[in-house]
Amino acid sequence: MGSDCVPFGPVCLKIRGRFLRGLTKMGRGQATAVRVLTIAAMAGCALTGALAAQAPQAQAPAAPTAAAAPAVAAAPTASAADAKRGKIVSYTCLGCHGVDGYKNAYPTYSVPELLGQNEQYLVTALHGYRDGDRSHITMHSQTQSLSEQDMADVATFLAGKPLVASGKAKESVPQAAQLCVSCHGQDGIAVAPIYPSLAGQHEDYLVRALDEYKHGGRKNAIMRTFAANLSEADISTVAAYFSHLTPGLKTEERPASFLEEH
Repeated sequence: MGSDCVPFGPVCLKIRGRFLRGLTKMGRGQATAVRVLTIAAMAGCALTGALAAQAPQAQAPAAPTAAAAPAVAAAPTASAADAKRGKIVSYTCLGCHGVDGYKNAYPTYSVPELLGQNEQYLVTALHGYRDGDRSHITMHSQTQSLSEQDMADVATFLAGKPLVASGKAKESVPQAAQLCVSCHGQDGIAVAPIYPSLAGQHEDYLVRALDEYKHGGRKNAIMRTFAANLSEADISTVAAYFSHLTPGLKTEERPASFLEEH
């Protein structure tokens, strides 16, 4: 009986101990009855242990794994710019920017030259017209239908081969333009692609742009602060200086017809 009690654990051993102590205090008849009852109790103990061993054990909830974490969707971005596609998308752009000497009707000033400009700047400018940071109703309307990919493609085509900076002044920089050259370059070619190159740009367009920055027509905070300190004479001096620098921006050649191009 000693070995049979081992699998039943502490409860069975406790019953056995009480049984042995009881035998020493009882007579023969009483001891026999107690033996029967004790054996029954130990059998019940064994059955309970067996059932407990077979019962399914409750499991703690599994810790979340990295795979269970919600996926974060990547922000949509434009694919690599395609100049060929940009040539098609920009066909209406060339109705103004592809005509040498073409002028904005009212107020009257030359449409800017874009060939040789920085692509990144052109994309930023298109965003400005689309989002209302630049006040021009025609450009605002034109950009409303352009996707990010369209803008990247159009900018790549219109820029062509951006001008390359020499880092040297072609002539003495006037006092009014001293601050300008820190971004737009002493030779009028921007020091970084986020800035526009100004060399060879139409003088009257530069005057108009500075006037818009000064009076809020364009909402670039840095340029507005700078232009606010310029007098009308300063604006004329700055525009004249950059417009005469070479090599400079040019007008993109417009094809004779859309069908001719394709």
